[in-house]
Amino acid sequence: MASNQFSAERTEIRLAGEGGQGMILAGIILAEAAAIYDGKQVIQTQSYGPEARGGASKAEVVIGNGEIDYPEVIHADVLVALSQEACDRYAANVKKNGLLIVDEEKVGRVPVTNAFKAPISRLAVEATGKAITTNVVALGVLVGLTDVVSRSAIEQAVLARAPKGTEEMNRKALEAGFALAERMKAQA
Repeated sequence: MASNQFSAERTEIRLAGEGGQGMILAGIILAEAAAIYDGKQVIQTQSYGPEARGGASKAEVVIGNGEIDYPEVIHADVLVALSQEACDRYAANVKKNGLLIVDEEKVGRVPVTNAFKAPISRLAVEATGKAITTNVVALGVLVGLTDVVSRSAIEQAVLARAPKGTEEMNRKALEAGFALAERMKAQA
């Protein structure tokens, strides 16, 4: 995946999974990285399913170099799907040359052959001992594959949102995501 593909005037990203996986927070962090630390224009929206935990949830982040005229994802440049339901529901909306990243531990059926399948949730536990860092690993994979924001910006945004005392754990999760992205790019 050529990361320069995502330096366009408008990049649309959808982060989706189940409630409790932290995808809404991941969207907020990605938006803050782009706006606060990289100085880009950003709009972030989110929606939850009927249940807070276990129901479907998604965050959408639209990043632009100029004014953003429509606040929602029309056709995603990137979809990160951490559940089968998220993949089933949103994969058809990824652009033809877009990027689909799925957690291979949680998503068994992928409708396209060129998806990046990664052990995101397993890697979170291996890197930090905590499944709760899955969303930060996913951000590391996303940024590592696309450069949609700078690594410095995403690290600053993650650390700014990390609860006091969890900064090092979150840094490890992000680094694990970056390292996984590098391995995936080398294999592609």
